Amino acid sequence: MTIKVAINGYGTIGKRVADAVACQPDMEIVGVSKTSMNADAYVAKARGYPLYIADLAKRPDFETAGVPIAGTVVDMIAKADIVVDATPGGVGLKNKPMYEEHGVRAIYQGGEKHATTGFSFNSSVNYDEAKGRQFVRVVSCNTTGLVRVINEVDRAIGVEKVRAVMVRRGGDPGDIKRGPIDAIVLDPVTLPSHHGPDVQSVLPHINITTGAMIVPTTFMHMHTVQMSLKRPATREQVIELFRGHSRIGLINRAAGIKSSAELKEHMQDIGRPRSDMWENGVFEESISVVDGTELWLFQAIHQEADVVVENVDAIRAMASDVPAAESIRMTEQALGFVAVK
Repeated sequence: MTIKVAINGYGTIGKRVADAVACQPDMEIVGVSKTSMNADAYVAKARGYPLYIADLAKRPDFETAGVPIAGTVVDMIAKADIVVDATPGGVGLKNKPMYEEHGVRAIYQGGEKHATTGFSFNSSVNYDEAKGRQFVRVVSCNTTGLVRVINEVDRAIGVEKVRAVMVRRGGDPGDIKRGPIDAIVLDPVTLPSHHGPDVQSVLPHINITTGAMIVPTTFMHMHTVQMSLKRPATREQVIELFRGHSRIGLINRAAGIKSSAELKEHMQDIGRPRSDMWENGVFEESISVVDGTELWLFQAIHQEADVVVENVDAIRAMASDVPAAESIRMTEQALGFVAVK
């Protein structure tokens, strides 16, 4: 069975999910949507994706620019088995009655609150629980990255407490309206930040406290993560755990990579589309276990990309009988996953 997928919101995340879906052997893009004409509309046309819009009054803007319009967003979702809602945060909630009316499944992004769906998704944690649901939320890029490493350690060793600080990019590379230009901004000033509760939407038993700040860069977030372990462990044990997880990429010492800029360059050099890094970039040198029970590490999280593979797996979880391990394998094989190191 081919799963028919619509992408509502063809922007930073939507265009990446569309390309990832298009290369899957069991999926088909039935359409993507935009609200206004811009360069991404030309990309959709070049990819051969039927383009739909919410307001047909804007049709002349697209067609004058040489981009044909296939119809309205409602027309698009009528053709779909499942919709990936990649609209800006808060807009997805407004779209929910439309999905309910047409009886279509929908996947939301981390910009929506957990309450929008009542279920937050991560491929490695709760894939099977997504089956039969009409609405699922794929958690944010930061939460996805935290959940991957925390769950892997908790599953094998046990995690007593997590403390993490997110150093977040100021804006995406093409987002010229955001800053800061010359500042480090506490986001929020109050502690803890919202990232801990978001992790708990997937891993409710994890005791976690987080803080965050924004810095003047566009490529990737950087995390400092500390876990208090329930049982003694060694650095070597943790490294082997991470090596066994296809979405935790270990950046080894020989690579000489010590920054997000060098990591971006490496993604380009190994041929990643848009220089995307779908996995966590854990710096192997940073992994330390102090007194046997205090684990420390640095990891880089590509804010535009790590949720893409999670969205693809969420589609299968909701709309097929493919098991979790097989979906993860299929997703990565179709994308031509090449290791970070």
